[in-house]
Amino acid sequence: MQKTRIGLVVSDRMNKTRVVAVERTFRHAQYERVVKRTARFKAHDERNESHVGDRVLIIETRPLSKDKRWRIKEILQRAS
Repeated sequence: MQKTRIGLVVSDRMNKTRVVAVERTFRHAQYERVVKRTARFKAHDERNESHVGDRVLIIETRPLSKDKRWRIKEILQRAS
């Protein structure tokens, strides 16, 4: 089973590659405050369809380059 994440495209400057920011929230184990963490993934976009601000679904895949291990499966919401 492949992992999937929903995130926001934060960079579209590279050819066929997008940087997707995935935000997660969790409760701190000791202090019990809600903490927000952001992870940035490089994702493959074969046809350069997504742009900055788009909400996308990314799926884990085999290594495509040094940093790229995800690919964009679909664009959920376009940037307005």
